[in-house]
This record gives sequence, C-alpha cells and structure tokens, in this order.
Amino acid sequence: MPLNLHLFSTPGEDLRDVLDACRPHLERKSAPLVAYLPLASLSNRWQAFTETAFKGLARIETVNTETMTFAEMEDILRRVHVVYIPGGNTFLLAHRLHVSQLMPYLRKKFQAGLPLVAFSAGAILCGPNILTSRDMNMVETPHFGGLNLLPFNFHAHYNDDLDKDDWLADYHVFQPNPVILLEDGAYVRAEGRKTSLVRGAAWILRQGREKEALVAGNEIQLSESRPVHAE
Repeated sequence: MPLNLHLFSTPGEDLRDVLDACRPHLERKSAPLVAYLPLASLSNRWQAFTETAFKGLARIETVNTETMTFAEMEDILRRVHVVYIPGGNTFLLAHRLHVSQLMPYLRKKFQAGLPLVAFSAGAILCGPNILTSRDMNMVETPHFGGLNLLPFNFHAHYNDDLDKDDWLADYHVFQPNPVILLEDGAYVRAEGRKTSLVRGAAWILRQGREKEALVAGNEIQLSESRPVHAE
C-alpha cells in the first residue's frame, strides 16, 4: 500500500509545516493543484488565508460536501496532486465525509498513493476510528469510522497530562489498537508501509501498557518490541 501521509498536530506558523510537506509533491508539476477539504469547520473563515498561503506554490480547489455533487467532488480529487485536510471538529469532519459517501473514495485514493497533508482533526481521521478526539460530537453523528489508513488512533494537542492519560486508557477497555499522542509541533510521516515520527514530541499508548515516547526516525511498531535475552 503506497501511503504518502504527512500528519501534524498543528500546521505551523503561517501554515509553514503544511506548505513544507506539500512542496515536494507540487514543485515539478506544470499546473500544481491542491484539494482543500475544510470540512471540520462550520465556517469558511480560513479560505482566504489558505489561498494566500499557497499562492505561488499551487492553486487551491475547495471541496464542499454541502453544495457539491459527488461527481463534482470526484472530479476535483481525480485531478489534484495533494489533498489538504485542516483541523476543526473531528466529528463534523467524519460526519460530512460519511454522509456525502466521500470517505471510501478518499480511502482508495490515499491507498493508491495520493499525498495527504493533514493536521489535528485531519490527522485523527487517518486511524480506524475517531473515538480518541477530544472534540464534542455537536453534530450528533452516528459515524465514528475513520479512513483506516493506519492501525493507530491519534490524539492531537497532547500535553503529557496524567488525567488525560487515564481518559485515553479508557479507550483500551473497548478497543485494542494503539493510540499515538501528538504534542503540538509533532510531525508523523507514513511512507509506504513505514510510519515514523519525523520531529517533535509524541508518545504511543498501547493496551495495558504505560505510554512510550517515540523516537524521531524510528519506525512506529504496532506491537511493543521486546529485547531478546541470551540464555
């Protein structure tokens, strides 16, 4: 599965981290195009800011599940070189993607190698489900499935809080997969079959275990690696 995912807790000052992640996928294109999916937000207040930030690097085409037909959204996603999903309310994001039936189409595109750059809610969406989001389910969505591109859940804006650790550990009463905890500034890259922390602080919380700090450059393992002792 040729995944090409760039996942952040925060986008960096003036979208710097997002732009730096997008740049290698756009620079050599004759007419670089980015699909912008601000579906986790109730307003379009970041539209002009995003278009300005990408000016000179790529043209932005915005996907709107409320006003576009599936065919119109599919046409955009078929032509773009990168998909950018920013933060907001994770439950609203998942709800809109499920109701519009765009979720399975996006999953196939990303599994085929279309680059995704995402932060906060957009990063959380990449796991099997969105249950480790700290957002309110204000839209009352019954749809909690994520893109299921990686076997890890994600929790953004983590601050090494013991109370939050207890809350996150409750997830493992019902679900077995590990949770990656992203501090602001963290950057996780999934390239092909390898997922690793590029920079920043992040931890992995496995079922029945204490959280473990991730080391930049090392592959993130689904199960805990154990040292081999000579007999």
